[in-house]
Amino acid sequence: MTTIDAPAAVPLARTLRRLYFARFGFAVVWALLLAAVAPGGGPLLTVLLVLYPLVDAAAVLVELRGSDASSGSRLSARANIFISVLAAIALGWASTASLSAVLATWGVWAVLSGATQLLTGVSRRRLGGQWPLIVSGGVSTLAGAAFLAQGLQGVDSVVSVAGYATLGGLLFLVSAIRLARSARIS
Repeated sequence: MTTIDAPAAVPLARTLRRLYFARFGFAVVWALLLAAVAPGGGPLLTVLLVLYPLVDAAAVLVELRGSDASSGSRLSARANIFISVLAAIALGWASTASLSAVLATWGVWAVLSGATQLLTGVSRRRLGGQWPLIVSGGVSTLAGAAFLAQGLQGVDSVVSVAGYATLGGLLFLVSAIRLARSARIS
């Protein structure tokens, strides 16, 4: 089933729709800033690296607060928040060590966060509009493994992370559009 089953789910669908549009916009702007700042490194790069998982954690918290108590996605959402906050701390540290440490740390976060996103999307699939998030979770897990491998091999550029964020943002956009149609809340 790809549409909302109960009227009680409509507020969650509306919340998710707005949130997914916002996440799309944030991801694109963030990716552009990262691509511009990454070659020079420095404190602004650190701020951007720490900001992304913190915004992810905040967005998942908004989702969590908007979902009902019986939602099967609550555990994976809580895990995602915890993982993202830890990632922000770890990325702050890694950015003072090396870009390969940043890439490896980003990779670990992407794998773990992607897995929780995948679980959340699967548990919400009846809500509609979740297939792009399921795909995003899978892509994040695979891309994270690639980032981790690159970081462990000593790659010293994080510009590829901008592409990862852009793709994630586009998948949020597709999900928002599909969710609006599925929920009939346009």
